[in-house]
Amino acid sequence: MPEYPPLPLPENPRLAQNITHFARALRRAGLPISPGRVSEAVAAVAAAGFTSRQDFYWTLHACFVSKPEHRTVFAQIFRLYWRDPRFLEHMMAAMLPAIRGTQEEKPAKPAQKRAAEALLDGAGAPDLPDTEQPEPPAQLDLNAELTMSSEERLRQLDFEQMSTAEIADAKRMLAKMQLPIRPIRSRRLVLSGQGRRINWRRTMQAAARKGGEITTLARADQRLRWPNLVVICDISGSMSQYSRLILHFLHAVANRKGPGWARVHGFTFGTRLTNITRHLAERDVDAALAAAGAEAQDWEGGTRIGACLHDFNRDWSRRVMGQGAVVLLITDGLDRDDPDQLSAEMQRLHLSSRRLIWLNPLLRFDGFAPKARGIQAMLPHVDSFRAGHSIAALDDLAAALSDEGDTGEKQRLLSMLAADAD
Repeated sequence: MPEYPPLPLPENPRLAQNITHFARALRRAGLPISPGRVSEAVAAVAAAGFTSRQDFYWTLHACFVSKPEHRTVFAQIFRLYWRDPRFLEHMMAAMLPAIRGTQEEKPAKPAQKRAAEALLDGAGAPDLPDTEQPEPPAQLDLNAELTMSSEERLRQLDFEQMSTAEIADAKRMLAKMQLPIRPIRSRRLVLSGQGRRINWRRTMQAAARKGGEITTLARADQRLRWPNLVVICDISGSMSQYSRLILHFLHAVANRKGPGWARVHGFTFGTRLTNITRHLAERDVDAALAAAGAEAQDWEGGTRIGACLHDFNRDWSRRVMGQGAVVLLITDGLDRDDPDQLSAEMQRLHLSSRRLIWLNPLLRFDGFAPKARGIQAMLPHVDSFRAGHSIAALDDLAAALSDEGDTGEKQRLLSMLAADAD
């Protein structure tokens, strides 16, 4: 074996120290990184070496990323931490929505705000030589007397633009929300002293026991029953953050005691359909969503809406859609499959449900127009088309369920389609 001379190393190497600070930033952003993983990462970099930024990226990725949902956060923090030429500018731009309390015209990329928050909250930037130390940032004095309360601002904030702390607060608010539904009057009758109908069978039976004399009229009324709620949620890359918080909300709905939905059925889809109903029944929300994420292997992947709806209509529709189920379809509608198949599957789903409500986060944009082929194929077959990007939007959904005539933005967008066709 040939022997190579030792590599010249600086007297005070700082790569291990920077990897430690990088891991601390990831931990602040929500990734479960233990001290053992940090040691493994330092050893892996020392063993594998690297000749390019890409090699270094994937070595650390293999050590620190254990779940699909952590990839975006890791990529953003890696970009900001490891020598981005516009390091501080990117971080401050990502933090601007938190200061102003409104959405940017050009919103930050997914997980960018959490990455900036993790780095600015004491995690620190990579160590620079003494001659390159940046000047202390100027402090801003903001007058917030006329700004909305933090809770109201959080209600209006886009799920995608929330920081780690804001996501935690949003989850607590979602756990307290309700999704009320009016009961359905069944054709079957039940005895009722104040019933609007006369139960002639019971009346005649009572008369027969008294020699044929009718002394009282037995009354009955239609039995009230609660419908099922069926949730079909898109977990592709563009819907990842929205679907997580909406599923957190639906877990609270599924486990709420008292009168309400008869049963809540949950399905996720990206490139394939996954039934997560049994996981929603888990009492602990973190354990429930972790189990659902482990079973759904297509988190943050592609989207095949038409094929997944076909699987639902073929395998699950008759099992869960009986007795007037209400369906919530949560997706952005960006599908590249055959629009004719998508339209046919949406029509079948609509005919099988009592009401079909479509929640689309893209409606948060004022200039939204139904230009995508998938949206054009799906829109005519829903009862209501609503936004689903914030806590306030979910509050509006609760009101829409109580109003069977609510159509949301459907009619306005259909008018736009008709005008474009002319």
